[in-house]
Amino acid sequence: MMTTTPPDAARLRATADFVREQDAPGLLQLLLPGLDGPELRALVERCRFAHAALLVFPPDLETLRAELTDCGLASDGQQPQPSVVVRGRLAARHRRGVEGLDVQILRPQVLSADGARRTVEVFALPVPPDSGLAEIAAYERDMQHEAHLAFEVERPDPLVLHGLRAILVRRGAVADGGGYNPHEDGTVFYFTAPADSKAGYQRVELYVRGDHRDVLDVHLREHAARQPAETMLRLLTGAWTTQALATVAEMRVPDAMSADAGTSVEVLAARTGTDPDSLSRLLCYLTMLDVVTHGRDGYRLTRLGELLREDDPHSMRPLALMYGGPFYQSFAHLGHTLRTGAEAFRHLFGENHFAYFARHPELSELFDQSMAASSRMFEPIPEHPVFAAKNTADTTAQTTTVVDIAGGNGELLGRLLTTHPHLHGVLLERPHVVENARRSLDAAGCGDRCTYRAGDFADMPTGGDVYVLSRILHDWDDERCREILSHCARVMPDHADLLIVERVLPTDGSASLATAWDLHMMCNVGGRERRADHYARLLADAGLELVGHTPLPLDAALLHARKKGQ
Repeated sequence: MMTTTPPDAARLRATADFVREQDAPGLLQLLLPGLDGPELRALVERCRFAHAALLVFPPDLETLRAELTDCGLASDGQQPQPSVVVRGRLAARHRRGVEGLDVQILRPQVLSADGARRTVEVFALPVPPDSGLAEIAAYERDMQHEAHLAFEVERPDPLVLHGLRAILVRRGAVADGGGYNPHEDGTVFYFTAPADSKAGYQRVELYVRGDHRDVLDVHLREHAARQPAETMLRLLTGAWTTQALATVAEMRVPDAMSADAGTSVEVLAARTGTDPDSLSRLLCYLTMLDVVTHGRDGYRLTRLGELLREDDPHSMRPLALMYGGPFYQSFAHLGHTLRTGAEAFRHLFGENHFAYFARHPELSELFDQSMAASSRMFEPIPEHPVFAAKNTADTTAQTTTVVDIAGGNGELLGRLLTTHPHLHGVLLERPHVVENARRSLDAAGCGDRCTYRAGDFADMPTGGDVYVLSRILHDWDDERCREILSHCARVMPDHADLLIVERVLPTDGSASLATAWDLHMMCNVGGRERRADHYARLLADAGLELVGHTPLPLDAALLHARKKGQ
């Protein structure tokens, strides 16, 4: 049997010995010279020395297992897991797609001198003869970019993670990438060790179980800020990503993939009527984006990619088609909006997007579906206190009426009615939308508790207990918003509540989907996203007051308003 090359074998043995001999307090002081008592205690209390890692290049995984056994690093029973993070780093460093970089992770255990169980994290890129990967292997062995020390964060939460990152940065460590691995549900934060580190490793990792991509985004932005030219190139290719996702959704490539096995390019091309070579190159790009994965049996969807399937319960396929279709086309005329202040959509299509979609039923239906595709933001709303407060013990004596203004296909109203049997719904919508909403709510089993009214904002029904404006106000300028809110104030009884679902601009300039959507609304609709205090002023102008502000998924927020003084 062939064995791994001697440099790999020697590195495996040296790494195993290192892991056995070290402990967290001593290693942290070597890694971060000058670390003081309080900071050292904070790190030791929250982090344990988990492993040292290295990247090796066996001809195959069977050979690697034999070499690990020779080094006392038995991995019997362990199934290797794909390394999304290291695979992506290799692809970026060597300017190639991730396809063919089949990096796997094995974690054989070792027993340390103090009795703690640790691991040697072995990243393995198989390099069979004539694979064309020998040059990469030689470079990586020499540079040892992936060799690192890892500390696992225990009892993590966002505040703790921000604090631990801050300590490392204060002591000279520099953000050096990272990522979330969905295969093992873990988040990795990489740092370059300080120049005066005496640990013998130039990189350090904080490993956190679970999905912590909110904190990771901050970490990656720090890393990107150090590489402006590459960052700019990645930003400039964003349009390519949009079209790649929209095109595979339009061609139903995700729907053509088998759910329980990989699917070859040839089969996918036959099922979707596409050119095999072109499809293969597109799938290579989508692999880099972690939308699909590639193995010996072909391509599979990741959980991210499953969102482009039409039959996925949380499908975002309609959003892909909308953002890659008419809205994408109008964004090419963003300059017109900047020069004139008028929306580019009207400039391109000759009318505003509501009128245009009304004349094109297929686009109108797609727009309503795309709105429903973001319905995850609605999940916490049925638990809002206004519904619990109005849910009296004697529900037969009192029925609470919820009026959903311009409620689309009834996605939010259906959630409310399904969760609370005491509710009766009223859905106000355009005539051509009402019938779709009726079918949707009937299918959800709550259509018998809903009344439908075709009309505009001026036709809001009186006498409701809760009024809902979900993603409506951002479509309009301030003057029109005041009119809409004034209609609400006119018809609302004194005891009624108004719930507003919108993305709210941050006050501190932090990253937010609302900032991106503000540009979208400006270009395509003529509306805008707003800060919470902006909404509070609009409400006050209409005789209402903002009494609550609750975060929702997908960077949305639920604003709670009532009549002034109530």
